[in-house]
Amino acid sequence: MKKILIANRGEIACRIIKTARAMGIKTVAVYSDVDKLLPHVDLADEAYCLGAAPSRESYLNGSKIIDIAKACQADAIHPGYGFLSEKAEFAQAVLDANLIFIGPSSQVIHQMGDKLEAKALAHTAGVNLVPGSTTAITTIKQARDFAQHAGYPILLKAAAGGGGKGMRVVHNDLGLAEGLERAKSEALSAFGDDRVFIEKYIEIPRHIEIQILADSHGNVIHLGERDCSLQRRHQKVVEETPSPFISAAIRQEMAEQAVTLAKKVGYTSAGTVEFIVSPKEEFYFLEMNTRLQVEHPVTEAVNTIDLVEWMIRIARGETLTQRQEEITTQGHAIEVRLYAEDATESFLPSAGRITEFYLPPSEDIRIDTGFTEGDQISIYYDPMIAKVIAHAPTRPQALENLTRFLSRSVIRGVTTNQDFLTRLLSDPAVITGHYHTHYIEENLKRLTQPDNLDTVFIQAALAYKETTTNHTVILDKIPHENQRRIVEINWYHRPAVFEITLDGTIYICRVTKQAQDMSITIKGMTRHVKVIDSHHWLHAQHLDFDKETEDHNMIKAPMPGTVIALPISSGQHVKRGDPLVIIEAMKMENVLKSPKEGTISEILVKNGDTLTRDQLIVKLA
Repeated sequence: MKKILIANRGEIACRIIKTARAMGIKTVAVYSDVDKLLPHVDLADEAYCLGAAPSRESYLNGSKIIDIAKACQADAIHPGYGFLSEKAEFAQAVLDANLIFIGPSSQVIHQMGDKLEAKALAHTAGVNLVPGSTTAITTIKQARDFAQHAGYPILLKAAAGGGGKGMRVVHNDLGLAEGLERAKSEALSAFGDDRVFIEKYIEIPRHIEIQILADSHGNVIHLGERDCSLQRRHQKVVEETPSPFISAAIRQEMAEQAVTLAKKVGYTSAGTVEFIVSPKEEFYFLEMNTRLQVEHPVTEAVNTIDLVEWMIRIARGETLTQRQEEITTQGHAIEVRLYAEDATESFLPSAGRITEFYLPPSEDIRIDTGFTEGDQISIYYDPMIAKVIAHAPTRPQALENLTRFLSRSVIRGVTTNQDFLTRLLSDPAVITGHYHTHYIEENLKRLTQPDNLDTVFIQAALAYKETTTNHTVILDKIPHENQRRIVEINWYHRPAVFEITLDGTIYICRVTKQAQDMSITIKGMTRHVKVIDSHHWLHAQHLDFDKETEDHNMIKAPMPGTVIALPISSGQHVKRGDPLVIIEAMKMENVLKSPKEGTISEILVKNGDTLTRDQLIVKLA
């Protein structure tokens, strides 16, 4: 294997290229029109354009990818994750073209990629299953019959995929019809297959997964678990290993079931068996991912192993060199996914150019990213900017290192979840490990509202205004409650990031400056402050205004995207909460609902239109 084509983009393409290069293997990158300037294109030995930005015209064009691989004389194709990584027909087409597919067989991908077939196989392997349908749900009556028998809440899931796409939680009969329609539509868009099945929804669960490695000689090992319970919109945000929740006995039992399932289906390569776990540690099979996981770095950190390297070695026919009893883990690892999204607006994705991208150097932090300063976050793909991974001897140390790193980082040009992540990692329940898959949703308001840090914000504003030297102690300059105080300031990334010490407590501050106004972020909270000069000293005025009163008659796009449905007509009477338009943005469907009762007076878009943020869509009367 002398040359590998990576059928992917961004962060994961860079990740695979680096390992292949370390193994002495040349690499080939592919890219769409909008990705031609991304780092993975420059990092590879060769790069070829696939086509236009939409995935179906580029990264999902399997035949063109194979043609490029053959033309450049590549020996193998690594699919990464997403896109074609779990498409059985693509894996088979790679083999038919006399190329090596770096992953499991097409038969296994098909069996485990079809969630209904996977459940049936898991059942025969003796793996615990969630009560649910064994065939696809095609009518609202089937869904209602199951819900009435099992009881609400229920979960609708795409049979052909995962990652939160084609998934809807339904709590009552009123939401069942729309939930089924949206799940089927999103499944068709994401996976080309609108089949949906139904399960009893396990409330307050943890999401635990087992990493496995299997060679073609019958050897299967597991590399421990990952806790992926901190999620938003059914997609993971924070992952860690080991889990702070499950016991050693349950860990062992889950791992044994995962290995048994892998052996049952004849699995090879890296893979993951996912479970949901109840508060009583009752666990149930969720799905098997027949690919590399986004969160694989935490497993690599505690096991000192390169999973991509082993995927390549297994694909070359090599035998695993470690037995299960030889696997030992060291320390604790936590990964966060840094997204271009707005946590204060229900995690709506953000597109645009990264105008500043500063991630401070750290020996304790690993950064996997496919972007650099000046790159464009496109509306066509997942909005993840980077994965940030902390590894330390203990969980508290890993949390502290990761929080501190995020606080010192500077990303501008797009809205990100950076501040939200900082606040989430500092949350008492996260610190103690007492969280579940709904924790973010249930605590979102608290996690996105400011602490009472007015004094610290004002002190930071005045300190920033007073000095731009590398290290300064400001004496008798800053008033507070009729007293004069000492503030020590240390610069990290001048003028963007600095640290102040106030009354013995250290605060890391990030500043965005425009004329006299500045935005300051401390402990994951952002405030807008104006500093005014006077004859004697500097005063800080808090300018945290509420959002301007919105005109509820004007419905605007909350994010860039594409109109995929308009279930309304001009002159139609709508009630508050009725769906007006469905926008597809960054691989997810977003339903905009009417904020009030009224009549549709004008529709300014049509199906297929590409929207910009704040573009007017519908007028209500």
